[in-house]
Amino acid sequence: MSKIPKNPKDIYEQIINDYKKAFGENLVSIILYGSSARGEYVYKKSDINFLIILNDQGIEQLRNALPLIKRWQKRKVSTPLILTEHYIHSSLDSFPIEFLTMKQYCEVIFGEDILSSIEINSKDLRLQCERELRGKLLHLRESYLNTYGNKRFIKQLLQVSLATFVSIFSALLHLKEKEAPSSKREIFKLTAEEFDLDYTVFEKLIKLKENQIKLNKEQLNQLIEQYIEQIMKLTIIVDKL
Repeated sequence: MSKIPKNPKDIYEQIINDYKKAFGENLVSIILYGSSARGEYVYKKSDINFLIILNDQGIEQLRNALPLIKRWQKRKVSTPLILTEHYIHSSLDSFPIEFLTMKQYCEVIFGEDILSSIEINSKDLRLQCERELRGKLLHLRESYLNTYGNKRFIKQLLQVSLATFVSIFSALLHLKEKEAPSSKREIFKLTAEEFDLDYTVFEKLIKLKENQIKLNKEQLNQLIEQYIEQIMKLTIIVDKL
């Protein structure tokens, strides 16, 4: 049971059977989302994410899932996001980015296709995009100061932080009525084109994350300064949308 799947599809049948046993008729849907649904699953590195949708009775029986969580975590399956359909529809104004991202990149492996019917309000989406960008900008500046100028710490910050912008950039493309690509690299490239950003900055960040380039301390400092500048520019643009 502890074997990590080479392909998420290898565990679909077991996941379905486990959650059907746990919740029976109260199980509405099981939906794959995240990097695995985008086709970017990397064996032994990527986590596998599932959205479990229960009815109102099932959501009160969460203890039924307790025996499954640790067992599946050993196989790189994250703790599932367990929601009801009512919670999803009543939270679209609060979490438009999160639900839009799930809708864009998902695969229904059991039950009803709940996500296909949700509609995201553009005003709610723009507001959350701006709020997230401002928060990420503040965090990026603070985290840079907390590196103390250490080369290794700066590199770690640059490698980790970029992933936090993927869903925001996908949402911004939606506001521009553009279909977000499945590749992270293409998401950054298209967003740069649509919002007049310098893609070369993001390309360097991607290459650094994938260990395709090596930068000295001065180059890392220059890169993070350019990175902050691009996010600040994007924040101003989104504020004016």
